Parts: sequence; structure tokens; C-alpha cells
Amino acid sequence: MPDSSLPRIGLGTVSDDPPEWTEAVRTALEIGYRHIDTAQMYDNEEYVGEGIRASSIDGEEVFVATKTVYPDGPDHPEGVRDAIDGSVDRLGLDSVDLCYVHWPSDVYEPETVLPQFDEAREDGTIDRVGVCNFTPDLLDEAREILDAPLTAHQVEFHPLLQQDELLEYAQEHDHWLVAYCPIARGRVYDVPEVREIAEKHDATPAQVSLAWLLSKDNVAVIPKSSGEAHQRENLAAADIALDGEDVATIDSLEYEERIIDPDHGPWNW
Repeated sequence: MPDSSLPRIGLGTVSDDPPEWTEAVRTALEIGYRHIDTAQMYDNEEYVGEGIRASSIDGEEVFVATKTVYPDGPDHPEGVRDAIDGSVDRLGLDSVDLCYVHWPSDVYEPETVLPQFDEAREDGTIDRVGVCNFTPDLLDEAREILDAPLTAHQVEFHPLLQQDELLEYAQEHDHWLVAYCPIARGRVYDVPEVREIAEKHDATPAQVSLAWLLSKDNVAVIPKSSGEAHQRENLAAADIALDGEDVATIDSLEYEERIIDPDHGPWNW
């Protein structure tokens, strides 16, 4: 089993309004979330940290993940350690539970970048190492270079973009595949099969998308929601028990719709 410390439903926090996440994170924690995902690129780590401290939940109970190394990020790979330290400082924490390489972008030089993640883990600045948006070949390379185990791989994953190869890889190597954009920014509402399954379970298409992802071993989800109603709706998806026919129906969908622009990185999709 992958690292059991990572809660399978987390709160994604990307948006164009960074300050909103102080209240959004506080609310999410109060209603039951224990996994908060942010990034240096989102420009909201300070507000996420404020939200954690504003809640009544002990910070030790909250699994905090952030990301660094991204397009237009640190000018030199040697500056990655400073970027990691900056994220932790902005969050106002002594350490973070998980730090990801955000994109294998032009500044990503694995032999230079990954040892700095190991160094940060060794001195307690971060507890775990993850990567985002990697191909299997890049995952193999990272696992060879890292001293730390690879805890998670975060990718876009939803019924309209099924990551079969990366899911099989995660299950084989026993790390989490963390799904961002897990409801395809609402596009799952346009899929007739998903709507029919939602009606069957008296649920929303968004909840069905999340339940489908959570039906798979080694998968966690981080839907973005700043409002309490949608936060509660997303949490409730964990209680929806899709049957084998439901799962097979969604598995058989043949869409290939990517929400996030693949030009962020030099890989071949």
C-alpha cells in the first residue's frame, strides 16, 4: 500500500484570487478535510498557511503538500533548495508533509534538482518527495536518482482523460497517483453516461467522477473548491459506492480531453 498518511480526498487551491484561500482552507478543515494542496506557482501559500492556523484543527493533523520547479520558476536549478525553503516559510510551517517537482520544465535538471529534494528531506524541511506531470521514463529516472521513496505522482486525471499507463505504474511501484482537475472543471456534467450513473445514485456528476477515481487502488483526488457547499459535496463522494457496471461504463469512455495545456513541459503526451 502507498503511504497511508496521505488522505485520499484533498483540497486543491489553484485560483485567480489567492486571498480567498484563507477562509476556504479554514472552512475545509472545519468540515473534515485533512489534506491541503497548494503550489509556489499559485501565489497563495501565505493564505493557505493562514487558513490552517485560523482553523480549530491542530496543524499536526493536516497533511500539507506544495510544489516547486515550474515554468518561469527558479532561474537556475541550483536555486531549487531556496524555492523549497521559501514555500515552507510562506506557509508558516516548520516543515511540509509533501513537496513535489511541479513540472519537468526547462529548469528541471534531474541530477541537480532531485538531490536538493533529498537534502530538504534529510534535514526535516520536507517529509516526503513527489513529482507532477511526469512520463513513465521520467518516473524511472527520478526513482533512480532519488534516495527518498517517491510518495506521489500528481497528474490531470478524470473520466475524460484516463491515465491507465500512469495508474498501472503507480500500482506497480506503490505510490499515490494524485488526480488534479478530477471533475474536468465541470465537463463531466456533459457526459451522458456519467449523468445517468449520477441519477442512479442520487448524486451529482462531479461526485460520480470522484467516486470513480476513488474506486481505484493508489488514487487520491484534490478537487478545487473554495465554497463550503461544494467542499461538502466533494467530501461526500467518498460515501458513494459505484458498482462494477458503473465503473466499467466510465472505464470504457474514449474521450481524450486535456484541461491543462501540455505545452508547460517538454514531454510527449
